Amino acid sequence: MIMATIRTCCLYSPETLLLRSAPSLNLPRCRRFLTTAASKDKDKVIVISGPTGAGKTRLALELAKRINGEIISADSVQVYRGLDVGSAKPPESDRKVVPHHLIDILHPSEEYSVGQFFEDARQATRTILDNGRVPIVTGGTGLYLRWFVYGKPDVPKASQEVAAEVYSELAELQRTEDWDAAVQLVVNAGDPKAQFLAHNDWYRLRRSLEIIKSSGSPPSAFEVPYDSFRKQRIPTATDDTHDTDSSADVVEDIKSKELDYDFSCFFLTSQRLDLYKSIDYRCEDMLTGDEGLLSEARWLLDIGLLPNSNSATRAIGYRQAMEYLLMCREQGGGSSPREFYSFLADFQKASRNFAKRQLTWFRNEKIYHWLDASRPLDKVLNFIHDAYNDKSGNIVVPDELKMKKETGHREASELKAYRTRNSNRRLLSLAAHQFSSTRLQFVDFS
Repeated sequence: MIMATIRTCCLYSPETLLLRSAPSLNLPRCRRFLTTAASKDKDKVIVISGPTGAGKTRLALELAKRINGEIISADSVQVYRGLDVGSAKPPESDRKVVPHHLIDILHPSEEYSVGQFFEDARQATRTILDNGRVPIVTGGTGLYLRWFVYGKPDVPKASQEVAAEVYSELAELQRTEDWDAAVQLVVNAGDPKAQFLAHNDWYRLRRSLEIIKSSGSPPSAFEVPYDSFRKQRIPTATDDTHDTDSSADVVEDIKSKELDYDFSCFFLTSQRLDLYKSIDYRCEDMLTGDEGLLSEARWLLDIGLLPNSNSATRAIGYRQAMEYLLMCREQGGGSSPREFYSFLADFQKASRNFAKRQLTWFRNEKIYHWLDASRPLDKVLNFIHDAYNDKSGNIVVPDELKMKKETGHREASELKAYRTRNSNRRLLSLAAHQFSSTRLQFVDFS
């Protein structure tokens, strides 16, 4: 109970401050809508997601001000203290106005799992509701939100003895960085899917082996609640399978009586070309200032962490920045402008690819209503506010706010031809400032 209370605390501790100093609902005739028959005796919970850079953080903040809400972060990087810029963490000033939960609850050397998030987020939700306020869960980590809404698999928790045994079996392989041998060990133990884990994801590898030793079965043997809800979908003759970008265009018979709360879920995004441009500029902005992304990445290296070695250092932005800084250190603290631009391009590409994966993931989450991020904020806020207070249980996105599917040949061609167009003048100024603030130098390697 004490640990859970600490996890949901929204205030800064002295340790945190130290870390931060270190670095109209009229429908057209053919309109179809999603039904989530609301249960009157269920508490309401709002979920706002969207790809990176879509503006969901601001939307959640302004909504919380309107409806007496508190925000629960569903972001796998914002849980870490000191990782502020790269995770686009809400500033402290916003967190003083609206209470936030599951932000700054761990040191970057610690691991955090989707199961831990489920427990922490559900407890925060209960606490917020008990205090007479509205829970608003916001973030872009798809698996976090899926478990939060539908529930988590009933996977056994390992005993201390089993956990110690697994740690002992994998410790030497991890020390020698023999990832392939460790994966093969877990595959031989009974989990063939271990080979598809992200490279160096030692936490999940250990967890897989713990589950096998505790139950005799791999993690995949345990039913995921989300899968049972997917089977409940009832396709109809009016179901247009060609338009999957908006959940309001698909009839989804989700039996909300089996969910713990009355969820209202929204996905905020924009046309992909506009989104990609926004992401590219956002990445540039993260490198500005004396305490930008490079400064935070340098701090991670200074405390003994290596890129791609755990959850925090695998995060987009931090991994690329840490690898870049290690290269600079190997070269005596110097880098050429071309190497800096290459680092930035890798960071931007990884961010765009992540946004693309988010869009793909949430197209399968039919409980979400897709909203156009380019529409005026007040209109989006008014719609969500009215949807929250509506007692019918039916949420229908008006056409003016609905996110349209990209179907035109021109849009497809523009996406295919898209290339980052960074301003050389701005980048030179940005790079010069960064190298000054991180005590590195540009070197002419030509």
